[in-house]
Amino acid sequence: MLDEPMPSPVYRFQPHWELLPAGTRLWRMHSSRFAAEEFKPFDPDDPAPGRFHATAGDPYPCLYAATDAETALAETLLRSVPFDIETGSRLVPWASVRGKSLNVVRTRRELKLVSLCSGAALAAVRQDNLLLENEGEEHYRNTRDWARELRAHAPDAMGMIWGSKRNPSRQALVLFGDRLAHLADGPLEALPYRSIADLGSPDGVKEANQLLEPLRSAIREPLHR
Repeated sequence: MLDEPMPSPVYRFQPHWELLPAGTRLWRMHSSRFAAEEFKPFDPDDPAPGRFHATAGDPYPCLYAATDAETALAETLLRSVPFDIETGSRLVPWASVRGKSLNVVRTRRELKLVSLCSGAALAAVRQDNLLLENEGEEHYRNTRDWARELRAHAPDAMGMIWGSKRNPSRQALVLFGDRLAHLADGPLEALPYRSIADLGSPDGVKEANQLLEPLRSAIREPLHR
């Protein structure tokens, strides 16, 4: 549906909502430059912006997370990674985790999210499953434009939540930093529980591969560091 023009001002999205309770644990894989609870600011020179990143017309900070550790890793590492014919596993280059961390945070308050978790929820915002399943830079340019339009129609949305493409039955989400900036202590607090400070270290790769093993995936360690 993203090849259609953006809706005119006459058309209004009618989102389905999901309330994420205070105290919910969320996992995120992110650059180690950022703290566990820190939102990534908009960067017009970002070489690989995500599906629902900001645009120059709506430059909000964002934070991607998932409902469990393996989904946080899978959503980031397994994009367009095929199964290797010889090993039967998806092999992730070590460079993909160099300088990255896996952390768990806890929500400090209830968060109001636009749900994209069903066909009806997607249709309510004039989309279908292709919004979440297609990949590639051209597609992502369209999804970012759509996210900007959605935010304009839903000014109280603090983010969006959807079913994980790479770990079905689990959920991934994005939070909008500008919609949460008014909270004095921030919307999230970092927890030490099962965090991996350096995913590129030998111990980090070992721990991450234990999480990825049920998904028949693994980080391929370099021969020389």
